[in-house]
Amino acid sequence: MNWKLPAALAATAAGLALANGTPPAEPIKPLPPPPVVDAAKADLGKALFFDRRFSKDNSVSCASCHAFDKGGAYAAARPTGVGGKEHGLNSPTIFNSAYNFRQLWSGGQPGIEGVVDAVVKSPVVFGSSWPEVLTKLAADGALAAKFRKAYPDGMTAANAANALGEYTRTLTTPNARFDQYLRGKADAITPDERAGYELFKKYGCVACHQGVNVGGNMFQKFGVMGDYFAARGNVKTADYGRFNVTGRESDRYVFKVPSLRNVALTAPYFHDGSADTLPQAVQVMFTYQLGRSASPQDVELIVKFLGTLTGEQPKGAQ
Repeated sequence: MNWKLPAALAATAAGLALANGTPPAEPIKPLPPPPVVDAAKADLGKALFFDRRFSKDNSVSCASCHAFDKGGAYAAARPTGVGGKEHGLNSPTIFNSAYNFRQLWSGGQPGIEGVVDAVVKSPVVFGSSWPEVLTKLAADGALAAKFRKAYPDGMTAANAANALGEYTRTLTTPNARFDQYLRGKADAITPDERAGYELFKKYGCVACHQGVNVGGNMFQKFGVMGDYFAARGNVKTADYGRFNVTGRESDRYVFKVPSLRNVALTAPYFHDGSADTLPQAVQVMFTYQLGRSASPQDVELIVKFLGTLTGEQPKGAQ
C-alpha cells in the first residue's frame, strides 16, 4: 500500500491544527524540563565521568564509551574497555537516559547508579573493584574535597555512583525541532519531515517508539516478525538480551527498546552495532519487527523525520 497520499493529508491536517494554535495529541511527547539535581553532586559527577582511574589500568573512563560528539554513544559497533577488551554490546547513548524506565540493553539495572556499580566490576569495562577505585581517588586531595563538599560522609562507593548518576541526569538534549513542532511551531519541521512522521505512525514504528524519549519505556523481542539472529548468524550470549537477566525463555532475544532521540548521531545501530546507517536500520526494522517492506522513498522520509529528533547539546556536556 502506498502511504504517501494519506501521510501528506495527515501532515496537512496536523499543520493546520498547529497553525490554529491547537497542537494535535501525539504519541510522542516533547522532553520535559531536565530533572532537578544537586549542583555540587553533579559537578563532582562530571569530574568522575572523565576519570580514567575507575579502570584497573587507568586506560578508560565513562566518557570513553559515551562520546558527546557521537550523541552520547560510541562510533564503533562495540567499544573497548580495560586492557583493550571488547564489550559484548554496542554502547547505548547516555543522553536522556534519565527518562528510560530501565537501564542497559537488557534492562538489567533500574537506575544509573546500578549501572556504575556494574561497570566498575565488569571484567570488560573497568575490571576493577570499589576498594581499588576509592584508594586511587582518595590520593587526589582536590577530588576528596569535592566529595566532602557534596556529601557529609565524603568519599564512598555509594556517593561516587550517586554523583555520576546526578551528572548523567543533566545530560538531556532539549529543544529538538520535533519538540518545537509538538509545542506548536508548525514550521519547525519541513513538509517531508512531517510526512515521514506520519509514515512512522502509520507503519507502526510508534508502537514501540513513543513517549518523551521516543522509546526507552518498554521491552520488545528483536525479531517479532522474522528470525533476525538466524539470518545474521554467529549468535552469542550477549544476543540473548533480557534472558541473561531473568533466565526466562520468553525473554530470549528481548531488549529494552532504545530511545530514538539524537538517533541521527549515534550510528552504528542495534545492540550488536550491525547497522552502519540509519536507512539500513530502518529497513531492518521493517523486515524483522513489522514484517513488511517499504519503498526507498518512504524510508527516506522516515529518516528525514528521525533527523528532527536531534536536540541541543546538554548543558552538562559543555
